Amino acid sequence: MNIHTRKLESDISDSEVNEALSVLHKWMEQGGGFDRLNETSVPSEVAKFLTDYPDLTDTYPTDFAIDGEYKSSLPDLQNGPSSLIKGSNQVIHHVGISNFKLPIRYKLRNSGERTLETSVTGSVSLGADKKGINMSRIMRSFYKHSEEQFSFSVIEAALNDYKTDLESFDARIAMNFSFPMQVNSLRSNLTGYQYYDVSLELIDQNGLRTKVIHIDYVYSSTCPCSLELSEHARKTRNQLATPHSQRSVARISAVLIGTEPLWFEDLIEACRTAVPTETQVMVKREDEQAFAELNAANPIFVEDAARLFCKALKSDNRIGDFQIIASHQESLHSHDAISILTEGSTFETVSIDPHQFTTLVHRG
Repeated sequence: MNIHTRKLESDISDSEVNEALSVLHKWMEQGGGFDRLNETSVPSEVAKFLTDYPDLTDTYPTDFAIDGEYKSSLPDLQNGPSSLIKGSNQVIHHVGISNFKLPIRYKLRNSGERTLETSVTGSVSLGADKKGINMSRIMRSFYKHSEEQFSFSVIEAALNDYKTDLESFDARIAMNFSFPMQVNSLRSNLTGYQYYDVSLELIDQNGLRTKVIHIDYVYSSTCPCSLELSEHARKTRNQLATPHSQRSVARISAVLIGTEPLWFEDLIEACRTAVPTETQVMVKREDEQAFAELNAANPIFVEDAARLFCKALKSDNRIGDFQIIASHQESLHSHDAISILTEGSTFETVSIDPHQFTTLVHRG
């Protein structure tokens, strides 16, 4: 016969202590008096804690104003000494904020400007002997410059500020936004807005700064093999057949070099020249027929798309290193066809983000 006895001594967790104190506080609120607390009812340490516990107010103090002395007394654990570091005293390459939103003004090629909602990602390096950073400084830097600067100028001014404030050796900022551009229909003379996911990135590493522009270009890709097989069925068996086409996305990343600006419109038009089957905005019947003809005139595999974009980028002397990631989300297969092409060392990598291609989906 096995007899199990209750463990008489065991470690008490913080949650158990907090739960016990919570019960005692409720007992006090319901009329429990301190005269009932003695060493026979509860431990003297608990009784002392309850009697010394301050009577806290639960009303928000609308008239409270801080002065310099009070402000300096506030604890700042994030910027505390290295003795507070948890885990290894290791350099962190990027620490900061993501998806901080505010309106930013962008210059247009025609000398106008447009204010767009922008999502900011900002990070700095963190030394091995530093506990953390004050992330609100990143946001304050952007608000300080967003009303007086444009595009990359906002990033550079903000980066200068918070790299100095946070005493970091490397820093990176990216601004993501949706850029609208008017496009004409193919034959019906209608006009509509096409939106492009754009990101401007400024990298400050080892004292060198790199400007990168990223853009997602959405197009239709008709499979050349499927087109030939469809035509074969028509010619040899008088069988109606249609080649498969699909919505496709190319993410173009280009390092900016020289002093001449590369406008958003320039890069978008370069993509259209390379692969003219961009998805349409305004479409009537004559436009739909024209789009079918345009696709038949430009059938491409995903390999073709990468090389066509490559040719366009290499011909622009404002572009240095670049990367092209293309994804054809096929209607024939249950999987996608993908390709990656890089030029220069900036985008070289050994490992591929396992979720990289799942982000190449046009959200509409």
